[in-house]
Amino acid sequence: MDQIQNSKISELLNNQPVAPVKSQPGNIDEFKSILQDRLKVSSHAQTRLQSRNIELDAAAWARVMKGVDMAASKGAKESLVLVDDAALVVSVKNRTVITAVDKASLKDNVFTNIDSAVVV
Repeated sequence: MDQIQNSKISELLNNQPVAPVKSQPGNIDEFKSILQDRLKVSSHAQTRLQSRNIELDAAAWARVMKGVDMAASKGAKESLVLVDDAALVVSVKNRTVITAVDKASLKDNVFTNIDSAVVV
């Protein structure tokens, strides 16, 4: 098993049992701060998320991270992660979301410069 490089998650695991993250406003902010250490969202992707009204809750972001981890374990560098009604292009190496596309924009869309796709 890989060593956990995120200090916040490592501290949580060492000091107390980890309960599932529930979709409550306080927990989402806490989850986002933990997620930020493991997965960055580029300014371009943040703009796309906002302009396309793509909202992912804590559970969806956890699935995205699981998808990124799976892609990394297979040696992927740039991956398309499909979660719910959104598609995220992620730099697996840099752990950064590059762009985001909503379901309405998926039709007739071509994704380039990716070497893998993960459906979570």
